[in-house]
Amino acid sequence: MRKYSLYSSFLMAILFAGCGVNSVKHQSDFPEPPHPQKISKDLTIHGSTRTDPYYWLNERENPAVLDFLKAENRYLDTVMANTKGAQELIFNELVGRVKQDDESVPYLDNGFYYYTRFEKGKEYPIYCRKKGSLTSAEEILVNVNDMAKGFSYFSVGGLEVSPDNNILAYSIDSVSRRKYEIRFKNLSTGSDLADRIPETTGNVAWANDNNTVFYTRKNTVTLRSEKIFSHTIATDPLSDPLVFFESDETFSANVSRTKSGEYLLISSTSTLASEYRYLKADNPKGKFEIFQPRERNHEYSVDHFGGFFFVRTNWESPNFKLMKTPVLSTSRSNWVDVIQHRDDVLLEGFELFNSYLVVQERIKGLTQLRVMNVADGKEHYIDFGEETYTASISVNKVFDTDWLRFSYSSLTTPGSTFDYNLITREKKLLKQQEVLGGFDPANYESKRLYADARDGVKVPVSLVYRKGLALNGKNPCLLYAYGSYGYSTNPGFSADRLSLLDRGFVFAIAHIRGGQEMGRQWYENGKLLKKKNTFTDFIDAGDYLVKLRYTSPDQLCAMGGSAGGLLMGAIVNMRPDLFKAVIAHVPFVDVVTTMLDTSIPLTTSEYDEWGNPNEKEYYDYMLSYSPYDQVKKQNYPAMLVTTGLYDSQVQYFEPAKWVARLRELKTDDNILLLKVNMEAGHGGASGRFQRFRETSLVYAFLFNQVGVKSN
Repeated sequence: MRKYSLYSSFLMAILFAGCGVNSVKHQSDFPEPPHPQKISKDLTIHGSTRTDPYYWLNERENPAVLDFLKAENRYLDTVMANTKGAQELIFNELVGRVKQDDESVPYLDNGFYYYTRFEKGKEYPIYCRKKGSLTSAEEILVNVNDMAKGFSYFSVGGLEVSPDNNILAYSIDSVSRRKYEIRFKNLSTGSDLADRIPETTGNVAWANDNNTVFYTRKNTVTLRSEKIFSHTIATDPLSDPLVFFESDETFSANVSRTKSGEYLLISSTSTLASEYRYLKADNPKGKFEIFQPRERNHEYSVDHFGGFFFVRTNWESPNFKLMKTPVLSTSRSNWVDVIQHRDDVLLEGFELFNSYLVVQERIKGLTQLRVMNVADGKEHYIDFGEETYTASISVNKVFDTDWLRFSYSSLTTPGSTFDYNLITREKKLLKQQEVLGGFDPANYESKRLYADARDGVKVPVSLVYRKGLALNGKNPCLLYAYGSYGYSTNPGFSADRLSLLDRGFVFAIAHIRGGQEMGRQWYENGKLLKKKNTFTDFIDAGDYLVKLRYTSPDQLCAMGGSAGGLLMGAIVNMRPDLFKAVIAHVPFVDVVTTMLDTSIPLTTSEYDEWGNPNEKEYYDYMLSYSPYDQVKKQNYPAMLVTTGLYDSQVQYFEPAKWVARLRELKTDDNILLLKVNMEAGHGGASGRFQRFRETSLVYAFLFNQVGVKSN
């Protein structure tokens, strides 16, 4: 839920070998880029007609379409040919920071310690467990490296072990279309069972009979998660009974299990509403009961402990509050406050323990963990000691414990896992991401700024750079944002980013409206008929960084992906002069046409995010910012656009059409490239090292545009 100058071959050889600055900046230095044939389609609605000259590119199986996409990749290879050495240098740099034989911190669940590890040189994880003690013998649940052989893309998800610890349910996707096949493994024998369930979300919830699982099937066309089935082990999945069908096309369904293991939950969720059904996990043949009927603008989620359900809800509480209700009386009239609503605090989540309640909150854009003693009501916040950071509740499967597992990171602190004693407040660092290659956090500095938006709002901006930065306006800067769905972009650590910082880049995150960093209203003011606030916030953040002389328009770059790619498309139409180069990953740029096509995944479920263009007010507003529709005859920054042929979130033809229209209309000579992953989807490559290939391409592109040496 979107070129270089023609030097002599001798000089080119020197540049290539040295991995220095290769002037890949002008399109005229190369053969003509691909220009797809125009086969127009008239799209008529609300009494007006729009003509889409590249509509035909949505024909995925059309050989001409595939030829065009391959031609785009060949053109990119031609343009970026003299950066191959630089890309290889950057790739080796990125790989060189990774501890290859690594493993996660084990967590305890039902008598076993579960963890994930990687082996040196291997692309994929190995999922493991140990019984009773960390010194016990290792049991490998799934070695994804073995399963991925022969596949260009491979992903394993949804690992769930039966309550008696004997059967593993897991799922695989070998296409990157996010359609998973569920499989089962007998952990006593190590053999896979014959049961195979295709076209699912990949997740299951076990009943307590250790023989029944509940799962979600997707619509084969729209990929909407709409049907919940139950499956009995060793029976034909084609005979699985339908438990629930979500008929409302704006909702998606899922099934899960409470932390207590006593209840199964079916959730139906849309952008603005949710509805839960519950069933005792001891009674898999029983009927799911509605917890609280759906109402527009009421979102809630449920967990269980003791004799109560605990409910995070925005009922009369825009920033959410926590309530509880007896398990036998779930209607809202029985709910009572546990944590009341606060106008300045967003309640993001909670964790239940026997004697404590831990709440994850967001205050002034930063996550906080609040510890509450259930018996005496005393409470405190965990102190993190940095100006800008991110913290979150981690995996906590056990109720009867005084220890909280949480994760922590900042722009200068690698990802860390802590255990925190809820009584003594002792903090134990269990693991911090090991960054090889001489990384020293003391070499870097992070800041939190507040940019002035044009309507008077203060937009938080998180920055990180190498110490000693001169505020002279000459620093290259990469400004990133997302700004949709209420998703908050947290200021966390990235080892990949060091390749930018060590070459003088400032990295900045603009926490723009459309996210939820500053509370629920921050989100409400960046969607639907207020969506343009997202774009102007980003532009104003860029102007602010220029004003403070962190950078300048000839050194400022921008990056965003998916809905953040929509952001990139909007800002280059609105303020192309502010940015030197733009990276748009899998960008959602053909907003109106996509939202009018109900056969496309995510369309109907996102009417409350973007608006329903079948209503003229929303159609007109969406059309006024839709990047594809608003391309005009003007200069644009240098741009690198990425997509995946099998992308189910933003279909490949959106960025392909956008690039074609940009090439047709733009008046500048700046490079415009489209990178099509012909073997993957929205998330790109599946291997942990494969993804560095695209990162090294992006960095080499940026370095060339701003004149930074790769070596």
